[in-house]
This record gives sequence, C-alpha cells and structure tokens, in this order.
Amino acid sequence: MSREKILIKTSWISTIGNAVLSASKIVIGLWAGSLAVLGDGIDSATDVVISIVMIFTARVISRPPSKKYVFGYEKAEGIATKILSLVIFYAGVQMLLSAIGSIFSNETKEIPSSIAIYVTLFSIAGKLLLASYQYKQGKKINSSLLTANAVNMRNDVVISSGVLLGLIFTFIFKLPILDSITGLIISLFIIKSSVNIFIDSNVELMDGVKDVNVYNKIFKAVEQVPSAGNPHRVRSRMIGNLYLITLDIEVDPKITITQAHEIADSVEKSIKGSIDNVYDILVHVEPAGKCQTDERFGIDKGMVE
Repeated sequence: MSREKILIKTSWISTIGNAVLSASKIVIGLWAGSLAVLGDGIDSATDVVISIVMIFTARVISRPPSKKYVFGYEKAEGIATKILSLVIFYAGVQMLLSAIGSIFSNETKEIPSSIAIYVTLFSIAGKLLLASYQYKQGKKINSSLLTANAVNMRNDVVISSGVLLGLIFTFIFKLPILDSITGLIISLFIIKSSVNIFIDSNVELMDGVKDVNVYNKIFKAVEQVPSAGNPHRVRSRMIGNLYLITLDIEVDPKITITQAHEIADSVEKSIKGSIDNVYDILVHVEPAGKCQTDERFGIDKGMVE
C-alpha cells in the first residue's frame, strides 16, 4: 500500500473513531453537568477536524510535480501540521476561558452525574487504541502529520485520565468546583501540546532535519570511498519524509572527468546505503586544495565531531 493510501486510510479511521468519542462526551458532558467531560469532548472534536485536514493533505501530496512546484507537494504535510497545532491551540484557549468563567461564576454548582465517569473510561480506552494505531502507521511511513496527531491523542489519554481523577475527587469531597479546576488544568495541557507541535513543524518548513545525526552518517559514508576527500558544505533538508542531500568533495585534480564522475557516483551509492528515505543526492566535485572557505551554508566534518 502506498504512503498516500496509508495516510488516507489511517485518517478515516481516526475521523470515525474520534467522531464517536467526541459525540458521546459532549452529549454526556452536557447531560451530566460536567465541564471537564464537555471540554474533553470538544478536544476530541478538534481531532475530527484534524483528521479531515489529514485526508485532504494526503490527496494534495499525492499530486505529481508541476512547473510551479518542481519538488512536488510533499511539504503540504508540514503546512497541515502547522494548521493542526493552531486548531489545538484554539480549542485549548476556548476551554481555558470556559473553565475560568465557571470557577469565578456565582452560580450554584452541582455534582456531575456518575455516568460521566463511564463515558470517560470509554474515552480512555478508545483514545489508547487510536493513538497506538496512528503512531505505528506514522512511523511506518515516516509521517510528521500522523505522529503529531498520535502525540495529540496520547495527550488526550492524559487529559481523559485527568478528567476521571477530577470526577472521582469531585464525588469523594462533594466539591463541584474541582470539576472546573480539572477543566482549567486540561486546557493548559492542550495549549502546551499545540505549542510543541507548532515548534516541531518548523524544522521541515525551515529546510532543516529533525535527526542531525544524519550528518555523521553522511561523513562516514564518504569515508568508505577512498578517492573522495574532504567532504564539506554538506546540506540536508526534508521534503515530506525524504532527504535531499547536497555536498562537495575533493578529488585528485589529475584524473579524468569520467573518473571524477565515478567517484561521485560511488559517494552517492555509499550515502544511500547508509541512510533510509533518500530521494536525491547532489555531489559537487572539486580539485583537491581548491576548497572555498567563505561559503555561508552547509557544514563541515569538524562541526559534527
């Protein structure tokens, strides 16, 4: 199954699962009079929106390259991840305002109905299954969008667990305000999660790499080619889940162009043998001793040792 099809299938499963969980928590939260359960349901509703965005994104990144986008549409996943973080942030802020309003409200608060506990237990079990499935599929196709959503769902498990704990204490101590305080804590947790996802998505959009150890692998791969010397100006960036790598090497200035090409080809094969998900490698060959030292971009071996 292709990467796009796995992304679409996983997104549909997430959409349906979260829709069921969200509807049950919102309905029960309103009926039982629990702000924490209602907030948890709203948080799950954002997951439905996120899943729909993921389905749309999967269709976008499957498009072939065009004259305008010669590298294809893979980076649409990074944009969607950014949107995901903003949706989560909005939900967290809305819940924060609701919780603060409830805490300082003069209205008489009532103990939530015990059914709120059962729907929360149902939510925890459902979210654990969905998060595990999303994370497994995200790692399988190296999707930042799926793994980010899986992290968000694991956060939902923590949130639902907090809701459950808050409900238990509310019933034990007969203090309805504890439900509102639980909602406040959960909202802060949601906001923190959104900020982390937002920051993490910056790496790809800034043409960076999340695993900087890739540079160590590149230098070690070049060392396996005896005729290739002084690898420098090494640059690596991500398009979707694929690496685009560019580097300079030095060779004996007396060899032929054909021999230099063969060395560059050997370097390319060595790197591809050491690093997974490499889409393209550009090896620039220079005569030994002619290395430029005033280049702005890229790193040298000494920078990773």
